[in-house]
Amino acid sequence: MILTNIKQLVGIQSEDKLKTSGFEMNKLNIIENAYLQINNGKIIGFGKMKDLSMDEIEEVEDLTGKLVLPAWNDSHTHLVYAGTREKEFIDRINGLSYEEIAARGGGILNSAKLMEETSENDLYAAAENRLKQVMNMGTGAIEIKSGYGLSLNGELKMLRTIKRLNEKFDLTVKATFLGAHALPKKYKNNKEKYLDLIIKEMLPNIEKEGLAEYIDIFCETNYFSVDDMHKILEAGRKHGLKPKVHVNQFTSIGGIQKAIEWDAISVDHLEVMNGKDFNALKNKSTIATLLPSCSFFINIPFGPAKKLIEKNISFALATDYNPGSSPNGNMNLVNALACIKMNISPEAAFNASTLNGAYAMEISKNTGSITEGKLANINVTSNINSYGFMPYSFGQNHIERTMIKGKWIN
Repeated sequence: MILTNIKQLVGIQSEDKLKTSGFEMNKLNIIENAYLQINNGKIIGFGKMKDLSMDEIEEVEDLTGKLVLPAWNDSHTHLVYAGTREKEFIDRINGLSYEEIAARGGGILNSAKLMEETSENDLYAAAENRLKQVMNMGTGAIEIKSGYGLSLNGELKMLRTIKRLNEKFDLTVKATFLGAHALPKKYKNNKEKYLDLIIKEMLPNIEKEGLAEYIDIFCETNYFSVDDMHKILEAGRKHGLKPKVHVNQFTSIGGIQKAIEWDAISVDHLEVMNGKDFNALKNKSTIATLLPSCSFFINIPFGPAKKLIEKNISFALATDYNPGSSPNGNMNLVNALACIKMNISPEAAFNASTLNGAYAMEISKNTGSITEGKLANINVTSNINSYGFMPYSFGQNHIERTMIKGKWIN
């Protein structure tokens, strides 16, 4: 297959480029009036239309007026969940904080209660519908966390659902075990016993069934401490799980530094950072992941994207899709919020949502850019003037079609 007369082919990278950082995030390599050639699900060539030889090409699609860019890579979501939490949304409007709602049994504990009451088949049906929706908005790879079970059966139910999604859909689905998301009510005054449950019962069963690749913990004041993180990540490593962790959402307590000690793939949230946190991330393989739609929805500070660029620290953008603090799976909106509220360029946002998002899931050798040999995971826009129009016109979905592994999904 060959796609011709592409108005702008956006996001071209060399084969050895696995992430972008610093001021290079403000650059996007583009070819105007381009073609893109695909075979066996992979990109096999691209260039200017004037250089295209049409000999022996079987299938041609004319994309006059349209842009082609890499599909989004959403590296932090909680897409598998039971029920919704719009009542808490209204409670916040009426003056309660996120922490106050959690203290009253809302938040994560509310989702855990709904999870307990929901069958695995119903859970899967709802998650399948959400996954189809985000794919139709341009997402070509996704990470999904557990963490609303908070019991052996509940966590396994979630992870089995994620595994079913991965088996059914062509896109890459990465599974992360987040048993240490909050303390269940029955362990409210006995955190050590719950940590033992995670370490001695949940992790062995997860390894036995091959249900996860990563391990996560909500390292935050009033949730889990840095010492708790050490225990959980140590146990996770023994069961073959790599760290991707929640840190610095409300306070800075040393979670970034501890995560880096454990070679975390990513440290996620980072709405609150101090000088030590920035210094810890410099020249490290660990990538930051920022979640602007969470900040937008629960009205907390936005992650310091511009400062990360200035300090040459690489970061990804992701949706944090979940029922409580970011009921949004639209990466197009995430890009717009990053531009509008974090004051970064569209180029930086797109790099963070494509190549760097892939890096945060360890798949940037295979996707995240227009590169010969990579998977043909691409988005085709409607007829728009330029890629800058996408975050500018933030209220519409400008992704017209998405291809995953060389196949159109819509």
